[in-house]
Amino acid sequence: MSRFKIVRFWNSAAVAAFVTGAIFATTAVRADPLALVHPDRLLPQGFPSAATSADEANPSELTPNLRRQLIDYSTREAPGTIIIDTANTQLYLVLGGGKAIRYGIGVGRDGFTWSGVKTIERKVEWPDWFPPAEMLARQPYLPRFVAGGPGNPLGARALYLGGTVYRIHGTNDPSTIGKHVSSGCIRMLNGDVSDLYARVSIGTKVIVQGGRMDRFVTQQNAVQPREKLAVNSGRARGLN
Repeated sequence: MSRFKIVRFWNSAAVAAFVTGAIFATTAVRADPLALVHPDRLLPQGFPSAATSADEANPSELTPNLRRQLIDYSTREAPGTIIIDTANTQLYLVLGGGKAIRYGIGVGRDGFTWSGVKTIERKVEWPDWFPPAEMLARQPYLPRFVAGGPGNPLGARALYLGGTVYRIHGTNDPSTIGKHVSSGCIRMLNGDVSDLYARVSIGTKVIVQGGRMDRFVTQQNAVQPREKLAVNSGRARGLN
């Protein structure tokens, strides 16, 4: 056998092995709704793993109700819808067939929770952070800009909710999952937000359920200055 034929044989074998592996990987994802591309493979070059950073080192430290898991879930909402249960710090991704994936989240602290129906208008990997003026007024010591990366408070991924300044995003402080600590955004473990990011698309419906005292965010009031919100709603709310 000539050298050319040997090289051609090995190249063909490599391609066949790659295709076979891809088929088995795809089959595994379909068989197990929780199986997905490992977040390591979703990272831009030069950034460490979202799944092996400090927030994912010991997921067992989370209480069972805050760990990502497939559950029975009855709803009339269409598959692909995100439902956020603010009171119980849980986020559900509806799968259909009476199933959903449940994730633990961190939510707005007292006076900063909200409710409404929105859609995802933008998706960003390792987003930059620009603290809004309202937050800087409350916390003037904050930086004016933080580049995307492991030290960024928005974490590994961000899903921006249309008509608002709110996001579903990762975090560099996993201890906040399950707590009411943010200024209105929804926090997730970096591994969890990477998983959710890969499952949803722009235009995904997001339902935020809150307590009865929460402000209902509409297109009209979502981006008004904080002072106007204080007048219109009777309660000043943070916007980040």
